[in-house]
Amino acid sequence: MKPIGKVIHYYDKAGVAIVELKSELKLGERIKIERGEDVFEQEVSSMQKDYKSVESAEKGDSVGIKVDQKVKEGALVLLLQEGE
Repeated sequence: MKPIGKVIHYYDKAGVAIVELKSELKLGERIKIERGEDVFEQEVSSMQKDYKSVESAEKGDSVGIKVDQKVKEGALVLLLQEGE
């Protein structure tokens, strides 16, 4: 697992987390989101930058990612390697 960013905002009604990236992220990759006891994994199936769908984002980008569960601001986003 490699830390790749942090949740800076969460839109409850849309189920979207805004993530500030410290590393590249692509559609189809698996991530783990954790803050305290709240931990879950999911595949990145939808990602937007500046309200436009993108297939990848780079270090320094802030992107919106559709998430399966509620997340809290400050949650750590980790990239799962194959087999994790």
